[in-house]
Amino acid sequence: MNRWKNVVLLAVVAAVMLNLAGCNKLKARDRLNKGVQAYKGARYEEAIEKFKEAVQLDPTLKNAKLYLAVAYAQQFIPGVESEENLRTANLAIEQYEKVLEQDPNDITSLKGLASLYFNMKKFDEAKVYHRRVMNVDPNDPETYYSIAVIDWSQTYQPRMEKRAGLGLRPDEPLKDQKVCAELLQLNQAKYEEGIEMLTKALELRPDYDDAMAYLNLMYREKADLQCGDEAARGELLKMADAMVEKTMATKKRKAEEAAKRPAGIVMDQ
Repeated sequence: MNRWKNVVLLAVVAAVMLNLAGCNKLKARDRLNKGVQAYKGARYEEAIEKFKEAVQLDPTLKNAKLYLAVAYAQQFIPGVESEENLRTANLAIEQYEKVLEQDPNDITSLKGLASLYFNMKKFDEAKVYHRRVMNVDPNDPETYYSIAVIDWSQTYQPRMEKRAGLGLRPDEPLKDQKVCAELLQLNQAKYEEGIEMLTKALELRPDYDDAMAYLNLMYREKADLQCGDEAARGELLKMADAMVEKTMATKKRKAEEAAKRPAGIVMDQ
């Protein structure tokens, strides 16, 4: 008899636990929905609390973790080095990583981490996550563009610092062989990769004017490191100028097309 009593008791406990788990899942979704409404209303602190409650009630609810990460990331202010601001960024990173533990190919989390690390000026980390996005979705031109922007950011500053140290005018070519060699060792792989990434982005989206604009900048990076080879420098500058013209023409065409489109909803007469 005692054995059967124990069996019945265990069955009752299991039923109660199952019912409780079901109630928690419903409550979690309710908190998630309320958090989304608060987020849409720009009430980010309230949204964060609702998302945290949803995660606590149902740790398997991926969207709650994802929204919590996005809400934290929204609170992060690029360029502010305060302890609180960095803590907010790290909280966002933690939640994005928890989503990736459930789904390693979650595009939103991968892009969110790449963007957050970029805004934190942690360029190498940002590039790691952009490459993971590329592996999941190799046909997204914005990923290639984003990697190129990082490459340009990493090449431009050290080059300009060296030029300033030499007292060069903006239009004056860099001819110091020692400085050229240093910059080539530091930057060559990055500007070559940047050009490759932008070329791929334009293959995928031929009217991608932002990619055209950065391709112009990358050609200029490469041109300045020709170390006295005026013919090579001149050819690269021609390519850069051509890309400027193409960018302007594309932007003009897009503006003209946008102007022709009807504004708002057109009602039937």
